[in-house]
Amino acid sequence: GRKPLLVATLFVTGISYIVFSFATSFLLLLLSRTLAGVGASNLGVAQAYVADVTSKEERSKGMGLIGAAFGMGFVFGPLIGGALSKYGYEVAGYASAIFSFSACAFAFFVLPESLKKSETKSQSAKKYKLIDVEDFKVAFSYPTVGILIVLFFIIIFSVANIYGTFALLGYKVYGFTDAQNGYQFALVGIVTVVIQGGLIRKISKKFSDAFLLAAGTFLMTIGLGFMPYGINFTGVAVTVTILSIGTGVLQPTILSMISKFAPEDKQGTILGLNQSIAALARVFGPLWGGIAFDFIGYEFPFLTGALFTFITFIITIAYLNKKYFRTD
Repeated sequence: GRKPLLVATLFVTGISYIVFSFATSFLLLLLSRTLAGVGASNLGVAQAYVADVTSKEERSKGMGLIGAAFGMGFVFGPLIGGALSKYGYEVAGYASAIFSFSACAFAFFVLPESLKKSETKSQSAKKYKLIDVEDFKVAFSYPTVGILIVLFFIIIFSVANIYGTFALLGYKVYGFTDAQNGYQFALVGIVTVVIQGGLIRKISKKFSDAFLLAAGTFLMTIGLGFMPYGINFTGVAVTVTILSIGTGVLQPTILSMISKFAPEDKQGTILGLNQSIAALARVFGPLWGGIAFDFIGYEFPFLTGALFTFITFIITIAYLNKKYFRTD
């Protein structure tokens, strides 16, 4: 079922923050992030839960609410962490642990299981592996699902290029203060909340998923491509807004499409696999972004992201009118 996994991963996340607070060496810090990575697997489970309890018509809205929750975290997380860090970084870690354990308790005592007992029993005999090649075969045996997973990987890689370089761009190129960089990150969260917290529901009813996919990749390309040429704080804020609108539309749309095209009994497997591949993109993106920023030029992490996102735009346009790529 979904509930036991959610409870367990939230508990592991809480433990990771406790280890973070007590970390006095690089190895302990690495252990805390490893545990946090294990805990972060709950995202795929949460998406599968949403797919269980929503109709296909409401799927984009449900996935959007998950994204909106992340957006709220982007707004309030840095604010709370920054305020607490002046008392010591371990205090911020304790606060994060409290939030995680609170979510764990809520999931344990309040959240109902989304799968029927018959559905969970049918999977009880399955042998689980660290890396299950069969899951990859299952996911990519559905052509549309396979294309969408690849697109999601490229999009996450493109955004991850700027994870560690956006703040450096602000410091070294635009001369932003810590506060100004914080405002830019808060802007990302605010736009994400607006798009995924309610607007995505309205626009998903008016436009097809394939059209939203094309529009989102186009906006992402513009936002990433012009970010190193924003001139000043206002110019960068405009590019950040364009990028955030693009990602705000894209992520729930692709997740919704994957869940629509995946068989009902494979939702958890395929959405979980998609998140695993996205996590791999979050590994490669910052690695390339940091190398490109240091050794090629500050523009290149952003231009690389724009180039790859433009490729997804071309792929989307190529399949836009294909019948099996439409969900409307």
